[in-house]
Amino acid sequence: MALPHPSVDARPSAASRGAGLKQFLVELKRRKVYRVAVTYIVVAWVLIQVATQVLPFYEIPNWAVRLVITALVLGFPVAVILAWAYDITPSGIKRTEDAAPTGVAPAGRAPEKSIAVLPFENLSDDRENTFFADGVHDDILSSLAKIADLKVISRTSVQQYRTGARNLREIGEALGVAHVLEGTVRRAGNRVRVNAQLINARTDAHIWAETFDRELTDLFAIQSELAERIVEALQANLSPREKAGLQVPPTRDLQAYDLYLRARDLFRWSGIGDPHENGEKALPLLDQALARDPQFALAHYLASRIHGELFWFGYDKRPARIAKAKEAAETALRLRPDLGEGHLALAFYHYYSRRDYEEAIRELTLAQRALPNESDVASALGVIERRSTGVLVRIDQNEL
Repeated sequence: MALPHPSVDARPSAASRGAGLKQFLVELKRRKVYRVAVTYIVVAWVLIQVATQVLPFYEIPNWAVRLVITALVLGFPVAVILAWAYDITPSGIKRTEDAAPTGVAPAGRAPEKSIAVLPFENLSDDRENTFFADGVHDDILSSLAKIADLKVISRTSVQQYRTGARNLREIGEALGVAHVLEGTVRRAGNRVRVNAQLINARTDAHIWAETFDRELTDLFAIQSELAERIVEALQANLSPREKAGLQVPPTRDLQAYDLYLRARDLFRWSGIGDPHENGEKALPLLDQALARDPQFALAHYLASRIHGELFWFGYDKRPARIAKAKEAAETALRLRPDLGEGHLALAFYHYYSRRDYEEAIRELTLAQRALPNESDVASALGVIERRSTGVLVRIDQNEL
């Protein structure tokens, strides 16, 4: 049975209105309206001071002073409008060209092989299973993000659509994608039901809808099937490595996976450091998961990231803490040498421990090959660019 369609309301959502306001403010800056307004106010204030102090000294009538002030006040909106419409360039005054909104592809220009996977809704009777629905969503998104022929929007960008009415056309335009996947998850006992529907964001038309009602032990097979259905629908090219990657379950132990999801739900590496207590709560969960399955490479990766952030953000500056980050990252790569997340964790270790930009970039380059749509890789590269004051060691791709 197909899911009920949530996008019948065509009114702009709160998220869309917020995005529109943000884009308007960005456009004001791009067109130099702020600069013109501030400059005008300063110059006008100086002229008003001159008019009120100097003109009476020469016995010029007060109406002339009032005329100057009125003209300056009325001229302000005119200056702002002209600043919006025109710009002064080396070749003269020219009309300012319209720009596409930040993060938005021009109308009709969104890549055909592009998708946003919206957060899945938890329909379980136990509301605490929200972390489980989030885990299913994250893993499907992560699987798709490893396919180079797809443009996949990051988890951070889609989280704003977690709640509230969803107008899928607006979401597609805002995120610059041609397709949207949304769904629900219901977990009851040893069974799980996943409903998913793939929608053309331009036309609001359903491409397909699918219901998976299986034993919980089939969860990884469900996620793989969903990813493969999406790849097929978008006609994306799969390399042999990418195709094999879709078939590899993170672990065979569902209890270990459950513990891993709970830990991952606590730790979101927002870029400013998670609360100290989140890391302290997440690590014991990962210890339990790894006690059940020591071969769980993604659990080692997550442990590395948490140890690294506890060190970097000053919660625990002992050398033993950052050494644990290195050990966990290396273990993840020993278990799965092709694991992009392992290279990402090792990159953070090099950056956090010694600010070794060269080694960090080397590992990030390897991570990017395996995780072409992973926003954490791009963010890390941006941080290194900023902190290294523009002097980076450029790595020859042929050396890797």
